[in-house]
Amino acid sequence: MACLSLLQSSLLFFLIASTCFVEVSLAGGEGSLRPEQCGAACDYRCSATSHRKPCLFFCNKCCAKCLCVPSGTYGHKEECPCYNNWKTKEGKPKCP
Repeated sequence: MACLSLLQSSLLFFLIASTCFVEVSLAGGEGSLRPEQCGAACDYRCSATSHRKPCLFFCNKCCAKCLCVPSGTYGHKEECPCYNNWKTKEGKPKCP
């Protein structure tokens, strides 16, 4: 009986771990969006800022180049290296 319980526990752990992996791998990434999806992704990305107009401008510009917008309204830029690494002339992040 203990062997069956161990097998069931291992299977349950494997299913949970693989579900998390699938969610992370489908979260986005370079080229994960089509150009027509940038508007909706940037609307959500900029929804929590008080500087909505410039946020949308730069987000859409970055999305057009990288075809990726990080998840959430702030942070998570590591999901999109192109989006994260594009800098202004002053060396500051270009993408919100």
